[in-house]
Amino acid sequence: MKAHVSSILLGVRDMDQAKRFYTEGLGWKIKNDYGVSVFFEADGASPVGFYGRDGLADLVGTSPEGSGFSGLVLTYVVRSEARVDEIIAEAEKAGATILKPAGALPWGGYGGTFADPDGYIWSLGYSAQGEDQPYAE
Repeated sequence: MKAHVSSILLGVRDMDQAKRFYTEGLGWKIKNDYGVSVFFEADGASPVGFYGRDGLADLVGTSPEGSGFSGLVLTYVVRSEARVDEIIAEAEKAGATILKPAGALPWGGYGGTFADPDGYIWSLGYSAQGEDQPYAE
Protein backbone atom coordinates (compact mmCIF):
# COMPACT_ATOMS: atom_id res chain seq x y z
CA MET A 1 0.00 0.00 0.00
CA LYS A 2 1.34 3.44 -0.94
CA ALA A 3 1.38 6.51 1.32
CA HIS A 4 -1.49 8.05 -0.62
CA VAL A 5 -5.09 8.96 0.15
CA SER A 6 -7.53 8.52 -2.76
CA SER A 7 -10.22 10.61 -1.08
CA ILE A 8 -11.17 11.93 2.34
CA LEU A 9 -14.74 11.20 3.42
CA LEU A 10 -16.05 12.87 6.59
CA GLY A 11 -19.09 11.53 8.42
CA VAL A 12 -21.34 14.49 9.28
CA ARG A 13 -24.38 14.72 11.55
CA ASP A 14 -26.14 17.46 9.54
CA MET A 15 -25.46 17.43 5.79
CA ASP A 16 -27.06 20.85 5.17
CA GLN A 17 -25.06 22.51 7.97
CA ALA A 18 -21.82 20.93 6.70
CA LYS A 19 -22.52 22.08 3.14
CA ARG A 20 -23.23 25.64 4.32
CA PHE A 21 -20.06 25.74 6.43
CA TYR A 22 -17.77 24.65 3.61
CA THR A 23 -19.49 26.34 0.65
CA GLU A 24 -20.81 29.61 2.06
CA GLY A 25 -18.25 29.90 4.86
CA LEU A 26 -15.04 28.70 3.22
CA GLY A 27 -15.92 29.06 -0.46
CA TRP A 28 -15.62 25.39 -1.50
CA LYS A 29 -17.36 24.35 -4.73
CA ILE A 30 -19.52 21.22 -4.90
CA LYS A 31 -18.54 18.83 -7.68
CA ASN A 32 -21.14 16.11 -7.03
CA ASP A 33 -24.12 16.06 -4.67
CA TYR A 34 -25.59 12.57 -4.46
CA GLY A 35 -27.94 13.32 -1.56
CA VAL A 36 -26.33 10.78 0.80
CA SER A 37 -22.86 12.11 -0.04
CA VAL A 38 -21.29 15.28 -1.38
CA PHE A 39 -17.91 15.73 -3.04
CA PHE A 40 -16.10 19.02 -3.57
CA GLU A 41 -13.87 20.27 -6.39
CA ALA A 42 -10.43 18.87 -5.58
CA ASP A 43 -8.15 21.29 -7.48
CA GLY A 44 -5.76 18.42 -8.27
CA ALA A 45 -5.60 17.15 -4.67
CA SER A 46 -7.32 14.24 -2.95
CA PRO A 47 -11.08 14.83 -3.13
CA VAL A 48 -12.89 15.70 0.09
CA GLY A 49 -16.48 14.67 0.63
CA PHE A 50 -19.20 14.15 3.23
CA TYR A 51 -21.49 11.25 4.00
CA GLY A 52 -24.14 11.06 6.71
CA ARG A 53 -22.32 9.94 9.88
CA ASP A 54 -24.62 7.00 10.68
CA GLY A 55 -24.60 5.75 7.09
CA LEU A 56 -20.83 6.07 6.77
CA ALA A 57 -20.26 4.19 10.03
CA ASP A 58 -22.57 1.42 8.83
CA LEU A 59 -20.81 1.34 5.46
CA VAL A 60 -17.40 0.73 7.06
CA GLY A 61 -18.69 -1.52 9.87
CA THR A 62 -18.30 0.57 13.01
CA SER A 63 -20.36 2.59 15.50
CA PRO A 64 -21.19 6.23 14.70
CA GLU A 65 -20.69 7.17 18.36
CA GLY A 66 -17.54 8.98 19.35
CA SER A 67 -16.35 12.04 21.17
CA GLY A 68 -13.18 13.93 21.96
CA PHE A 69 -9.99 13.87 19.93
CA SER A 70 -10.13 11.20 17.23
CA GLY A 71 -6.40 11.31 16.53
CA LEU A 72 -6.97 12.77 13.05
CA VAL A 73 -5.96 16.29 12.02
CA LEU A 74 -6.41 17.69 8.51
CA THR A 75 -3.58 20.05 7.57
CA TYR A 76 -3.72 22.93 5.14
CA VAL A 77 -0.41 24.62 4.25
CA VAL A 78 -0.47 28.08 2.67
CA ARG A 79 2.16 30.50 1.34
CA SER A 80 1.82 33.37 3.85
CA GLU A 81 0.99 34.24 7.43
CA ALA A 82 -1.67 36.62 6.13
CA ARG A 83 -3.47 33.74 4.38
CA VAL A 84 -3.49 31.73 7.63
CA ASP A 85 -5.14 34.71 9.35
CA GLU A 86 -7.70 35.10 6.53
CA ILE A 87 -8.75 31.44 6.61
CA ILE A 88 -9.02 31.36 10.42
CA ALA A 89 -11.26 34.44 10.25
CA GLU A 90 -13.39 32.89 7.46
CA ALA A 91 -13.80 29.68 9.45
CA GLU A 92 -14.75 31.49 12.65
CA LYS A 93 -17.32 33.63 10.82
CA ALA A 94 -18.77 30.43 9.29
CA GLY A 95 -19.24 28.85 12.72
CA ALA A 96 -15.96 27.05 13.41
CA THR A 97 -14.58 26.74 16.91
CA ILE A 98 -11.11 28.25 17.09
CA LEU A 99 -8.95 25.79 19.02
CA LYS A 100 -5.67 27.71 18.71
CA PRO A 101 -5.64 31.26 17.35
CA ALA A 102 -3.11 31.97 14.61
CA GLY A 103 0.34 32.75 15.90
CA ALA A 104 3.99 31.73 16.02
CA LEU A 105 4.58 27.99 16.33
CA PRO A 106 7.30 26.41 18.50
CA TRP A 107 9.17 25.04 15.47
CA GLY A 108 9.39 28.44 13.77
CA GLY A 109 6.32 28.46 11.54
CA TYR A 110 3.02 30.27 11.86
CA GLY A 111 -0.38 28.67 12.16
CA GLY A 112 -3.71 28.16 13.87
CA THR A 113 -6.30 25.45 14.38
CA PHE A 114 -10.09 25.25 14.15
CA ALA A 115 -12.81 22.61 14.42
CA ASP A 116 -15.66 22.52 11.93
CA PRO A 117 -19.27 22.09 13.17
CA ASP A 118 -18.81 18.29 13.31
CA GLY A 119 -15.59 18.60 15.30
CA TYR A 120 -13.15 17.81 12.46
CA ILE A 121 -9.89 19.58 13.21
CA TRP A 122 -8.13 21.69 10.60
CA SER A 123 -4.57 22.85 11.23
CA LEU A 124 -3.46 25.76 9.05
CA GLY A 125 0.20 26.54 8.67
CA TYR A 126 2.88 28.53 6.94
CA SER A 127 6.65 28.23 7.07
CA ALA A 128 9.32 30.12 5.17
CA GLN A 129 11.63 27.14 5.73
CA GLY A 130 11.90 24.28 3.28
CA GLU A 131 11.39 24.23 -0.46
CA ASP A 132 9.15 21.15 -0.74
CA GLN A 133 6.10 22.29 1.20
CA PRO A 134 2.78 20.48 0.55
CA TYR A 135 1.02 23.73 -0.35
CA ALA A 136 -2.76 23.62 -0.62
CA GLU A 137 -2.76 27.08 -2.20
